[in-house]
Parts: sequence; C-alpha cells; structure tokens
Amino acid sequence: MSFKVHCSTWLVALLLIGVMPVRADSTEALYAPFQTLLSQHVIERTLPGNGLVTAFDYAGALADGSTERLLQTQRQALANFDPTNLKDRNESIAFWINAYNFFMIDKILSDRPNGKLVSSVWDYGGRINPFVDSVFEREIFNVGGRDLSLDGIEKRILLGDAYKAKGWKDARVHFAVNCASTGCPPLRNRPYTEHNLEILLAENTRRAFNTPRHLKVESGELFVTELLNWYENDFVEAEGSLRAFILKWVEPDREEQIKQAQGLDFSVYEWQLNRPENFPELR
Repeated sequence: MSFKVHCSTWLVALLLIGVMPVRADSTEALYAPFQTLLSQHVIERTLPGNGLVTAFDYAGALADGSTERLLQTQRQALANFDPTNLKDRNESIAFWINAYNFFMIDKILSDRPNGKLVSSVWDYGGRINPFVDSVFEREIFNVGGRDLSLDGIEKRILLGDAYKAKGWKDARVHFAVNCASTGCPPLRNRPYTEHNLEILLAENTRRAFNTPRHLKVESGELFVTELLNWYENDFVEAEGSLRAFILKWVEPDREEQIKQAQGLDFSVYEWQLNRPENFPELR
C-alpha cells in the first residue's frame, strides 16, 4: 500500500504526536496510526441486500513489521491527549468510539497467551474464568494519564449520564464500538471523525440489520442481535420500544415484514474472534 512507501516520514510525524500534548482540533491526526492499522488490515464484505460483514486480519497485522510501532505510537498519543478539550458532540463521540475500538485491537495483538491469539475475548477472563476480570472490566487503557476500562468508555462515557444531560447519548453507539467478535456490528476500515460520525452510525446500524446475524425473520418470528437485549434501556429510551428502534433503522422494504412478525427473540451471540477465517461469508 502507499503508506508503506512513506512509512518512515509518517512514523516521524506520529512519534511527534506521541510525545507532545495533542490539541482537540487535531484528533483526526491523533488517530493516524489507528487509521493505518484499519486501512491495511480490516476486510469489509458487502452481502446481498447491502448487509456488511467485516473482519480484522490479526495474522497479517502481526506479520507486518510496522504494527508494533503503530500500536506504541497510538497508545502514547492517547496517553498524552487531554479529553477535557473535547467540546463538540460529534468530535467527542467519534474520539471515544475510536479509543474503544483501538484498545480492543491493541489488547488482542499485544496480549497473546503463550504467543498465540486468543480464540475469544473471554479467554482473558470473565465468563470462562469468573475469578479474573473480563477484558471489558479492566482499567488498563490510558487516556490523558487516566486508566479506563472498555466498559467505562462505552457505558459511563459514551452512554453515561453526562452525555445524556448534554443530549449527546446515542444508542447507535452500540453498533459502532466493536468487541472483536463475529457477533459484533461491523468494524470499519477507517476511524470515526466529527465529519463522518452521523453517516457511519446510520450506515453501521442499517447494514448490520441487513445481516441475519443481527436481524432475521424465521417462521414469522423476529430474531435480533442480543445487543438489543443487553442494552434494551438505551434503545427503548431512543425510540420508545425495541421494535420501534428496529423499524427506524431497517431498510424500508423490510418494514412490513418486521411489523407483521410475531414476537421478538434474541439470536445467540457469536463470541469467536473476528478474524477472517471465523466468518463463513469471508471464506
């Protein structure tokens, strides 16, 4: 890719980002290392009906000699960034979605038990090993000198009371933060920005609903991703009911099918790592 041709020049610039405080008006530059990782290693596949399935090529990233430097530079840039400078809604939401998605990928690439990729994020603890905090609960991700957890970023910042009071809370964030599993909504091949936030939130939600993994009607019954079960309050708060939220974001030509479906149940969530070989659509 063209990035590799100019790798040395870019890395010098990115290292400067890592050692200097980053201003709020340069958050797109802040995520330049993450942009490189996403553009080089995210695979996006459009399905019939305009559904979207994406995977991250962890093996390819680990084989790339620039990956460790990119991860290190991005970590340092976030540690040096002062999030209190974020004032605008779109910039703030985009910043924290990117932080969540970067830290999740960074954890998987950097923490490989016995030198091997985990098969699921639960390998780090939690569901399988209840005596160890899950990767979502650990306060090990540094932003502005403060250690945060993934749950803290998603539930207490993006969907927390402060953003709610400002009118910034958006249930579609659940379709943007990515838990590195095949059951997750799409991980995009570019970071979120203040300029593309609304487009990508709408697109991710709609295109996820265009995949049977997130929404399907079988024998007249509606099945949806378990995200709508776990975070029901957020979706009901947004549109009044789960079905109303679905109808707002499903493709217009499916609205009648959704309205006529009897009942609403939740599909079993798929927790395999979101590497390409775990998606039948990408084999």
